Formats: sequence, structure tokens, C-alpha cells
Amino acid sequence: MSLDRATKEKLVRVLADTVIQHAEELTSLDQAIGDGDHGLNMKRGFEAVLAALPGLADKALPEMLRTIGMTLVMKVGGASGPLVGTFFMELGKALPEAPARADFVAATEQAVTAVKARGRSDAGQKTLLDVLVPVQTVLAEGGDASAIAAEAARAADRTIPMLAIRGRASFLGERSIGHMDPGARSAALLIGAAVATLELEANS
Repeated sequence: MSLDRATKEKLVRVLADTVIQHAEELTSLDQAIGDGDHGLNMKRGFEAVLAALPGLADKALPEMLRTIGMTLVMKVGGASGPLVGTFFMELGKALPEAPARADFVAATEQAVTAVKARGRSDAGQKTLLDVLVPVQTVLAEGGDASAIAAEAARAADRTIPMLAIRGRASFLGERSIGHMDPGARSAALLIGAAVATLELEANS
């Protein structure tokens, strides 16, 4: 898959707009089990990403992704900035300029591994990894865009009954049960937006 400049710009805009439009929802989720600033922090980060357009789209795909990641690390507060930023940066490091599906599978696996290391966490602990890990599995098994987006949404839902073991929510103990993890929700939103945009462009 070779992404032209227009597609890269569209992808960045869709990712940023999705987070910005859901900022209040993400804040509400975080108010229940966290510091209440996830939505605001993510919005701030992706507003900074938007502000870097159109220059971002002029870059090769790997460099564009690395730059997005570095921007998020610098602009998004809390734990989310380093984790989401690491995911984008590792994708950029691993992907070639015109990646095939196998490249996406390998790069996503590398990015997920890096997020695990950065957060010293794994799936099952009520974090964004509870979305990233199953989505990477669906991708590796050949799932199409709709299957990937559906699994991302279901995976975020599956964090609701979980007991938080990592992150701010872990301090609540049993009270963390019954609430969706905000990081998982934002990850699901980003994945859904990305695969929908890339599928649309591939079929246009």
C-alpha cells in the first residue's frame, strides 16, 4: 500500500478529529476511574498534530508516524502521551514507505511490544493494551477493516468488568470494576478511524 500525500493528510485529520470530537466522552470515562483529564490531554495532543499539517503529510509515512508520536509524547499529559506516542513512533520505525499487509502486521506487533515495555503492563490489566493486543491478533489472522474495527470496539467494552491492575484506576481497587477504561476507548476510536479511512482509500 502506497499512501499519497492527500491520503496521509486525510488520515491525520480523521485521527485528530475523532479524538477531538470524543474528548468530552473520554473525560467522562476518566472522571469515573482516573484523574479526569484523559479527554483534554488527548485533545491537546491531537490539536498539536493538526497544527503540524500540511507539513506532516509532506513527509514519508514512517517519518510522519514518528513525528506524530513525538508530538503526542510532548503534548499529552499523564500516562497516555508516552504510551500512545510510543505506539506511533514504533510504527514509524518499523514500517517501510509503501508497506504491504505483512509489514503492518510486523510493525503493529513491534509497536504493541514497545507499549507493553513502556507501561510495564500487559493485556488483562485494564489499559489500552486490552484493545491493542486483540486487534493485533485480528490483523495477524487476516481480518479485514470491519473485523478490526469491530474487535477494537468489543475489546474496549470488555474492559468494563475488569479490575484495574495498572494505571491510576488501579488505586480504586474493586471500584474500578464497571467502568470502561478511557485509554482503551481512545485506542478503539483511533483504530476504527484509521482502518475506515485506509479501507475507503483502498477501494476508491
